[in-house]
Amino acid sequence: MTYAFDPELAAGVYDVHGGGFILGDLEIVHAGNARIARETGAVVVSVDYRLAPEHPYPAGLEDCYTGLAWFAEHADAFGVDPDRIAIHGISAGGGLCAGLALLARDRGGPAIAFQYLGVPEIDDRLVTASMTAFIDTPMWSRPRAVISWDSYLGAGVPGTESVPIYAAPARATDLAGLPPAYVSTMEFDPLRDEGLAYALALQAAGVQVELHMFPGTFHGSAMVEHAAVTQREKAEEIVVLRRALRV
Repeated sequence: MTYAFDPELAAGVYDVHGGGFILGDLEIVHAGNARIARETGAVVVSVDYRLAPEHPYPAGLEDCYTGLAWFAEHADAFGVDPDRIAIHGISAGGGLCAGLALLARDRGGPAIAFQYLGVPEIDDRLVTASMTAFIDTPMWSRPRAVISWDSYLGAGVPGTESVPIYAAPARATDLAGLPPAYVSTMEFDPLRDEGLAYALALQAAGVQVELHMFPGTFHGSAMVEHAAVTQREKAEEIVVLRRALRV
């Protein structure tokens, strides 16, 4: 397939920070976003969405949607090709990006060229084998996941039938028509199995997807910057984005 685009326009990356829906801000992703901009040439925009529990679902996701729509609408002001905007998130940011892709599809826009879902938090039911097994792992564990989902959805709501797919994309049964995706998982992460399952579900729905489980890693292990596996992960992020955005 041949793509036609204006070589004078840059690609765009719309970043959504992580933090279990309850923590985080623009500062925690600034260095990583600067690296993405530097190494891909893309214009990177990050959204400072409202956090739970003060602002439960759908506040944060709606903020992400509003920001993406604004970025796409003003793409020309940034010198960005509106047809080459990727969404990018890690952990809860990856979960919000997955929800954002579903929301944009079902609302008819804005266009998303690619979804980068790093160790996404997407399943409120907390019943996968990895979520059940990893109760005291570094950075993220089942008890912390319980707090995260209770804060985001409201105590007593996670695991019930009332949870919408946009809040917990692992619940979605129709993934057709979503943008191509990259999904990463970590071996000793409670989120491992929901990420693996979502990637396979995307593939089964006809969505082009790349899946990578990094061995010997845990949630947030990229903070160990000198580790060889971290260097591989960071290098792969750039390769994946450059290929997806044709830069």
